Amino acid sequence: MKQFFFFFLLCTLLACGRTETPLVQTPPPEPAGACPVIDAQKAAELAALTLKCSDTEYPNKQCYLYEKEEDLKPTRLNNPAFAGCFDWHSSVHGHWTMVKLLKNFPGMANAPAIRAKLSEHLTPEKIAKEVEYLKSSPGKTFERTYGWAWLLRLAAELEGWNDPDALKWRDALRPLAAHIAEKTRDYLPRLSFPVRTGVHANLAFSLIHMLDYARTVKDAELEKVIVSRSRDFYLADTQCPVAYEPSGIDFISPCLAEADLLRRILPQKEFVAWLTAFLPDPASPQFKNLSAPPVVLDKKDYAIGHLIGLMLQRAWSFSGIAQALPTNDPRRTAYERLAGIHCEKGFADMGQSGYGGEHWLATFATGAALGF
Repeated sequence: MKQFFFFFLLCTLLACGRTETPLVQTPPPEPAGACPVIDAQKAAELAALTLKCSDTEYPNKQCYLYEKEEDLKPTRLNNPAFAGCFDWHSSVHGHWTMVKLLKNFPGMANAPAIRAKLSEHLTPEKIAKEVEYLKSSPGKTFERTYGWAWLLRLAAELEGWNDPDALKWRDALRPLAAHIAEKTRDYLPRLSFPVRTGVHANLAFSLIHMLDYARTVKDAELEKVIVSRSRDFYLADTQCPVAYEPSGIDFISPCLAEADLLRRILPQKEFVAWLTAFLPDPASPQFKNLSAPPVVLDKKDYAIGHLIGLMLQRAWSFSGIAQALPTNDPRRTAYERLAGIHCEKGFADMGQSGYGGEHWLATFATGAALGF
């Protein structure tokens, strides 16, 4: 009887120990997210945003310096090639967007209209006026360095494209690119400290585009000064203050822009060590401010809406940093996942931004989806 009792008790305990739901549940994995697939239709939609604003002169916000009353002129007289899309730099990188999408999707529906617009704007006569303004006394610091960087990105995109129209655009643009490259070579050695803001003046962001241009056109002198100054400014950096990101109107992550620049300059082994000292592990709580796409409470506000662009800039930075890491580095998968999350959310919010976003976000979306 005792043996039966103990057998029954053992069976009861074993039965009670089984449960359909574990006491501690593993949380479900975070959604991966992904950039939308860019096909000819999506490319045409993105290009249409820039095509629409390329000759929209007003509203207009320019960074002009007026030394005398005679300097007060409509934008189209100082900058006839890039007078639309709210400001000069947005017009410039909007032209890059059209070129980039046209190269990748030459058969998209609005390709003829894009070709016509580029042929209308990128002419020797209009570019000569642009050069004239940037050489003038008021134009010395005009669009330094953000607009300069996008102009060089546009010029780099046209180099090596064996297309009859593109060759004409390239030749027309070369004098302006050469002048900006000269201004950059002069400026960087005179700069005592990097500019680390999360908006236009961020130096690391500009140097990325300038370095890619220098390597594309084989401007060894420009490349040398960019690499040298980048090492001076950033190589000793550690523990980037990710807890302070983002500011309320950022469209550039200072920490990620810096890492995106250094991965272009350092050998892989050196970059891996630098990144480990510079950024927390993406799985750590200290990384959370960079992990989560920012909440944008007013998507149509011209400044608050910058945060939509921040998601897209983060996306391409995460992606580029991931590609620079060894395949067995666990951070690589984490960065790729974060790139997808930010890109997907950036594209979703972009459609609700009104003209405050439409005049520039197509560029950041194109960069996030197709890369640089």
